[in-house]
Amino acid sequence: MNGIILASILLRIAGVGYSLVLLKRSGDRRFGFFTVLLTFMAARQVLTVAGTTGTGLEELPGLVVSGLAILTIHYLDRYVDEEHRIKRELKDTNEELTIFKKAVEHAGHGIFVTDPDGTITYANPAIESVTGYEPDEVVGENPRLWKSGEHDQSFYEEMWATICDGDVWDGEIINENASGEFRWVDTTIAPVTDGGEIEHFVAVDTDVTDRKERQLRIEDQNERLGRLNRMNELLRDVNRRVVTTTKRETLEETVSERFVSDPWVVSTAVVDRTASGRLRTRYVTGDETAIDAILEDTEEAISTLTAAVDHGRTMVSEQVKALSNDDITGDTVGVVPLSYRDRNYGALVVVTESSKLFEIIDHELRTELGDTIGSAINAAERRRELVDDRVTELTFAIEDADAPPFELAAATESDVHLTRTTTDGDGQRIVFLKVDDVDAETAMTAAASISNFSDPTLVSAADGACLLRFVASDTLADTLACHGATLEALHVESDTGDGEIIIDTPVGNDVLPVVEALSSRFDSCELVGRQEREPTIDTAEGFRGELQADLTDRQLEALRTAHLAGYFEWPREHSGEDVAAMMGVCQSTYMQHLRAAERKLTTNLFGDERTSDRRPAVA
Repeated sequence: MNGIILASILLRIAGVGYSLVLLKRSGDRRFGFFTVLLTFMAARQVLTVAGTTGTGLEELPGLVVSGLAILTIHYLDRYVDEEHRIKRELKDTNEELTIFKKAVEHAGHGIFVTDPDGTITYANPAIESVTGYEPDEVVGENPRLWKSGEHDQSFYEEMWATICDGDVWDGEIINENASGEFRWVDTTIAPVTDGGEIEHFVAVDTDVTDRKERQLRIEDQNERLGRLNRMNELLRDVNRRVVTTTKRETLEETVSERFVSDPWVVSTAVVDRTASGRLRTRYVTGDETAIDAILEDTEEAISTLTAAVDHGRTMVSEQVKALSNDDITGDTVGVVPLSYRDRNYGALVVVTESSKLFEIIDHELRTELGDTIGSAINAAERRRELVDDRVTELTFAIEDADAPPFELAAATESDVHLTRTTTDGDGQRIVFLKVDDVDAETAMTAAASISNFSDPTLVSAADGACLLRFVASDTLADTLACHGATLEALHVESDTGDGEIIIDTPVGNDVLPVVEALSSRFDSCELVGRQEREPTIDTAEGFRGELQADLTDRQLEALRTAHLAGYFEWPREHSGEDVAAMMGVCQSTYMQHLRAAERKLTTNLFGDERTSDRRPAVA
């Protein structure tokens, strides 16, 4: 046997062994094929050698084939290893994909995949909990299916531009689910690329409506708490300034300035009416155009102001048309009447950017604020009256055929003058009216028919005039006193039926309530005169001086002697006869002097117009 054949046989036997080892290790049947093949080739080689003689060169190709077979087995082994590795990787990948699919299928988040055009190609079951649509219903659709319209077009354009640039978009969207309900959704959209080209988009949606609503409630509560704290500080600051301010003008300025310092407030003003009934601005700060627009031409605004200024009602209006002007930033106006008891000092007008301020400063707080400011204004007015004793004298022309003085003048065809109003011991209001040029019988007959006055009594009838006393349930003097004014005189001329009233009110006092009080009592009332003057002040010393100037020496002596002798005591210490003897005159002469002195004393005390130039006092 030559070396070629021997090498070929040995090589084939080695190949069989090598193939068996690989077959056992890998279990790949291809190595079994090579084992059988090489076994038969080795057997054939042995049989050939046994029956053939020669150089063995003819077996050289077989040797080459044997070598190639072993090389094939070697490379097949490497291929099988690589194949097994790939299979393992594929198996691992498949397992991961299976796990991923299960995770996606069972995820609590809605997940869907779209093509580059936005058409949905896959959606997991959880998409129904987010959108209300089943997966089969959304596949082939566009996510616009649940677009709510709560976001503008620029919102979606920005989102689309972000993901098309290869970036991830993350944010919250308000979607509309299948039942038409708006839901907050936390959305993440990521592009899936290959070689820089976008093949898909993957979106993960989570319904966060409950969380978002809680968050919004907390934010709203925090915002309201912040607003409430800010408003409480504003009200406390206003109250502090109110109680420390002593002038009305300063008070109005202080309150207005403090309100307009708040970011929500556009303009603040204090508005009232003039004596002629025209609305006017006493003080304004901030955007004056807003206040001017309200006062000038809006029916809604005027009715809002009137409700506060004239009727004392706290009002808030969001329908003020003038505030829709592009130059005016406010859209809500609130008015707070400034009053103290039955005194009205106008209204505080606050123009705001929204109604939120008036949601915090509610009706009760605004009413309390108005009362506080009104009380402070009243206190300032009272302080000013104490410091400045000048008065404003107002003269009114009046007409009212049904008013008692006018009725009395018409019935007696004589001029009537109010002499005094006072109160008797039972608390009834008493009115004294003097009728010129009339006899007592005519005066009493006429007095019995006067409405609203009762119990007419003839007090005196002298010098052609009668003084009548009436009981009244309500007097003009009482009404005026509520507004800090006093009734100084009232005259009615019988020929013309015209009346005149003279009223005193402290300088600086609001005369509008006085005008309104008169207008409500008489058919016609017109302010025809107004002047400031120093008040008439009666001192004890001045009273004595005037009285002594009026009394004769004998009258003064008669009055003084009676006083010192106890004539006016009860029981009397001395009679009139005793006092006359003290003066050395007869009793009749003494009584004449005493009666004259008493008449002059009472005239000076009660202001009888018949003997005094002073205007009669009205109590």
